[in-house]
Amino acid sequence: MSATVGKSLIDAMDVNRKPRDDEIDVYGITHRGKVREENQDHFLLSSIHKHVEILSTSLTGRQLLPLADERVAFLAMVADGVGGGEGGEEASATALQNALQYVVKSMDCYYRSDASETAFIEALQETAEACHRAVVARAREEGVEGTMATTLTLWFGVWPWYYLLQVGDSRYYLWREGALTQVSRDQTIAEELVEKGVFTRAVANRSQFAHVLSSSIGGELTMPVVTRLRADWNNVHLLCSDGLTKHVSDEQIANRLSTMKSARETAELLLQDALDGGGSDNITIILGRAKARD
Repeated sequence: MSATVGKSLIDAMDVNRKPRDDEIDVYGITHRGKVREENQDHFLLSSIHKHVEILSTSLTGRQLLPLADERVAFLAMVADGVGGGEGGEEASATALQNALQYVVKSMDCYYRSDASETAFIEALQETAEACHRAVVARAREEGVEGTMATTLTLWFGVWPWYYLLQVGDSRYYLWREGALTQVSRDQTIAEELVEKGVFTRAVANRSQFAHVLSSSIGGELTMPVVTRLRADWNNVHLLCSDGLTKHVSDEQIANRLSTMKSARETAELLLQDALDGGGSDNITIILGRAKARD
């Protein structure tokens, strides 16, 4: 489907309706890169559905109403084990396993009659803190010397909203109407120095502190940030580890998204761009969008 035809479909339809499962175009990919011996990145994509299980009935198959297994939420996560050091792969895996568990539990909070936006945001912050405790406990069990830590970037969509949970420097970008925006903030020492006016952006990008985390899951300090955003059919979502952004500029990412035909094809092209640029780190990419159908 061309971009023009796709936009005309969106213009003609009810833009307030939730996309069907067959209208979600999403793809995740991870790669060890050219230098690292181990891939310490992990990603997860999950569609969370209502499920109806009939335990007993006197109705026949003809009399039963069709029961749709309706999607109630969509979850995407990227975790990047810190520093390539001991336990990085275990840390990122532990974070995703525990995040999935706590996010599903948080759905009860979201759908309670007395639930509030603040309560759900607090539940997501507690998700990050639970992941932090789990990684710290796993490091203790494994006898890891030093820090066992990971980043965590979590995208959670419950139409017509989505929530972004951020710890560390993996990123979430939003592509919309020809513009690429980095929504997440890198939790690094260099970024903090930019905000304090000590570094310029150019100096920060070249600094030895550019990839030194000021906040992480399992590290000395964990500062989860949750952002609530409005869902839209025109949005394209990109989650990635810094293995992509070390070698692929925002301008190059924008160029790829501007000609996007499918999430899979574009994710694979961005991965190749990162490898061609040096591939010095593990690379993880998740791309997703809603794609209207006739």
